[in-house]
Amino acid sequence: QVQLVESGGAWVQPGGSLRLSCAASGTIIDGYNMGWYRQATGKQRELVATITGRTNTTVYANNVRGQVTISRDNAKKTLSLQMNSMKPGNAAVYYCNIVHNFTACWGQGTQVTVSS
Repeated sequence: QVQLVESGGAWVQPGGSLRLSCAASGTIIDGYNMGWYRQATGKQRELVATITGRTNTTVYANNVRGQVTISRDNAKKTLSLQMNSMKPGNAAVYYCNIVHNFTACWGQGTQVTVSS
């Protein structure tokens, strides 16, 4: 069993930057694919970015490519999402995900608000 806890969500002005973190506990994360997803009010949860466990291969959604960077630190058992040039469209609850034992596990989410 693995537990994921997101942090770093906050209010940020348009054009600002924000770094989200996800801490895993209960097991190592080496070799497991992980990702960030988000869900805005009234919309479906959508992919932001994923990163593989072995090769650190990354995949970004088209609408965030070039704006965000996903990374992981297996020794610290953390997953991060650096977001720059924030726009109102980035506002959402962001969720950390890991595929562990053939099951997708999710954190509780962290709220990101973008406004002036």
